[in-house]
Parts: sequence; C-alpha cells; structure tokens
Amino acid sequence: MRHSVEIDGGDGVTESIIATREIRIEEAKELTLFSDVFMTTVLKDKAACQHILRTLTGIKTLVVIEVRPQYRISNITSHDAILDVLAEDGEGHLLNLEIQRLDTVDHARRTRFYASMIDSEYLQKGKMYNEMPDVHIIYISLTDLWEVGKTVYHVKKSFDGTNVAYDDGVHIMYVNAAVDDGSDTAKLMEYFKTADPEDMSQGDLSKRVHFLKLEKGGQDEMCEVSEKWYREGRMEQARDMAISLASMGLSVEKIAEAAKVSLETVQKWLAGNMNVAK
Repeated sequence: MRHSVEIDGGDGVTESIIATREIRIEEAKELTLFSDVFMTTVLKDKAACQHILRTLTGIKTLVVIEVRPQYRISNITSHDAILDVLAEDGEGHLLNLEIQRLDTVDHARRTRFYASMIDSEYLQKGKMYNEMPDVHIIYISLTDLWEVGKTVYHVKKSFDGTNVAYDDGVHIMYVNAAVDDGSDTAKLMEYFKTADPEDMSQGDLSKRVHFLKLEKGGQDEMCEVSEKWYREGRMEQARDMAISLASMGLSVEKIAEAAKVSLETVQKWLAGNMNVAK
C-alpha cells in the first residue's frame, strides 16, 4: 500500500507530496511563454525553437542545430549574463531570444550588453574579426516598448545622411504582443500570451506545449518547472524583504531568521554580489 508523505513547505503549512505535486502541475499548466522558466523548458526542444525562429526571422529554411536555454556567460571583472535562449543555426549564426523583464530600465542597453557578451564568448584567440559569427538578438515583450504601433521593430544601422548600411554583424529585432498587425508574427505573439495546449496552430511549438501540459510523459518535466518557478518566486520575495529589513536597521542575523535563509545568502544580497544581468 502506498502512503502519502507529508512535508513542511517552510511556512508552517504541511502538505502531502502527492498533493503538492498535483498542485505544482496545475500551476504549471497556467504558465505562458512570457514566463522565462516555462519558455526555456519549452525551447529545450529544437523543433519548437526552430518554429519560433523561422516565424520571427521569416526564414522558412532556417535550421536550428543547437539550443542552450538559460545560457550563462561569465566574466571575472563584470556582470555575468544569463541568456534566456541561445541557439545556433545551420549557417553558424547565433540567435539570442530574450523575454522582457519588468524591472529592466533600459531595454536598448540590455540588448547591447548581451550582444557584447556573446561576442566576447565566441571570438576565440587567434581568430580574425571577420570570423566572428553574426549575432541576432530577438527581444520579445508584452508591451509596445517603442510606442509606434508596430509588431516588429528592426534596428537598422547606416551612415548619417546616406543609405549606406553599416553592417557589424549584430542584428537586433524587437517583437511585442501588444500590436496585432495580422502577421504570422502577431499570431505567434498571441499564442505566447496563452500557451493554450489545445491550440495546435503553431506547429512544433504547439506540439511541445501540448506534450508538457497535457500528456503523461510531460508531467514530470512540468512538475520540475513549477517547483523551480515556485522556489524562485519565494527567493525573490525573501530577497526583497531582506533588503527592506536592512534599510530599517535590522541585523543580518535577524534578517536571515525572518527570511528563513542563510547568513551567507543575506550577506550576498546586501552586498550586491548577485551579479547576474537579467
């Protein structure tokens, strides 16, 4: 006979493992592709990632050969970067998909930073500059960041007063889900907002979402996604509380006790050593 084991969730509420798992799976079913935790799980699948990139770039023959969700690029002397999704196509181009952060102050400089980090990672010693791969930054947002009423904004570079293009191999595209121009891209953005597992209009992307949300084989993966999403949300709340309590003059020990985290974690938060650019 199988028994349900009860666990303490850390807030004084005891739940069984079975009940907790069922809750997490149901929560994960509500996630959309504007949740970076869910999006990166979906796009572990190359076919799903390829569908998105073909739609956004308009290149129907684009082939994705590698995908790296939550790809970290480290730098000893400056901020690290965690890219939502980094993909490589059959032409050797690197494509970075980024989801809008609500707390990002300057979206343009965020894309500049990511492009520079990708360049520093992939220009190997001894290589010439013309061997640098083309980099495509595709920045996806819920809102129309530039407020001109377009679904897609391509950043074009040219010499002032001329039509001469300035091609440095970095291509930036902003895509939003607020403006529906009737295009395939706008339809994809509508799907991003729902990630409806019954909507099979988006090819391999729809198949992946359907698998994760409805099919038995995707339940374990979805449970892990929901657990990660839940933990990250709780840690973010704890961090905000720790910073607030510190501003009120509480000791690190008292803050750690209140936030239910280690002294070392609080010290890192307060010292500003969480040097990951998001």
